[in-house]
Amino acid sequence: MSPNRKCLQNSTTTTALLLLVLLSLTGFLEAELQRGFYMRSCPMAEYIIKDEVRQAFFSDWGYAAGLVRLHFHDCFVRGCDASVLIDSTPGNTAEKDAAANNPSLRGFDVIDNAKARLENMCPGVVSCADILAFAARDSVEMTRGLGYDVPAGRRDGSISRDSEATMNLPPPFADVELLTKIFGSKGLTQEEMVILSGAHTIGRAHCTSFSNRLYSFNTTTVQDPTIHPAYAAQLQRQCPSGKAGANIVVPMDPISPAVSDTAYYRNILNNRGLFTSDQTLISVASTADLVNQYARDPRLWGRKFADAMVAMGQVGVLTGDQGEIRGNCRVVN
Repeated sequence: MSPNRKCLQNSTTTTALLLLVLLSLTGFLEAELQRGFYMRSCPMAEYIIKDEVRQAFFSDWGYAAGLVRLHFHDCFVRGCDASVLIDSTPGNTAEKDAAANNPSLRGFDVIDNAKARLENMCPGVVSCADILAFAARDSVEMTRGLGYDVPAGRRDGSISRDSEATMNLPPPFADVELLTKIFGSKGLTQEEMVILSGAHTIGRAHCTSFSNRLYSFNTTTVQDPTIHPAYAAQLQRQCPSGKAGANIVVPMDPISPAVSDTAYYRNILNNRGLFTSDQTLISVASTADLVNQYARDPRLWGRKFADAMVAMGQVGVLTGDQGEIRGNCRVVN
């Protein structure tokens, strides 16, 4: 083979390899979530979702916290794939009916309404997973939190099991070590865990999720010694022991339960965190420093919370040709 021909062959091989690399990179970039994803395919998508969130919020401010929590509980189980929206069937108990979700999760009707309008306008285009992400952002804005752009392009999953919700969602009795481990398994840092825990600044909780701190903390102590006595007394008046308090809900932040602010962190510093998983954040120096920082600087927390929500919204996403776009968020196509 002549030297010129050999050089030409090597050049052709190199070019082919470069093309393969570029194609693979292009595929990777296409699979990434993008801001303004529906600008051409369904330009009214974000407006329609925000309109449904606004209507729900003005009818009951509790919807805002419910939609943020719905997005969170979706992303921590199989990634942000809207698996939390799938209904149970005779042969399968879905995530939404796990003990950690039922009866406390709410906002399904808001997602249903938004999806119905979007299917009427842009059939088969907007995923249920993206609706959840947009609705959570809009809920933060409705409660005076900082708005942020939501990268979209998520696809919907087709599997939903109650057992996976139990295994993946952080329990209200978790300590810092367990919380850090659970968030870390989703690719989120300890700092992001502390930031996202601040979502407990809005919404309500069932008495049953924290009543053990009031009436049966452990074998030696009836009441959790880390809870402020006055706050414990207040909660006892609101949450009777036993079955009497089973269906009662109380604000997670009694100071400003409908506002995304940093009262949550100030409450913890005053031993008024509602859950063990809240109060535990000042039990370790690294997380206690963050609690103090955010308690003093609401603007800093607002910015970081927006960034952390974007990061959480990218956990385990399905993109490109993965998954599907459900026509009805409650059932697989």
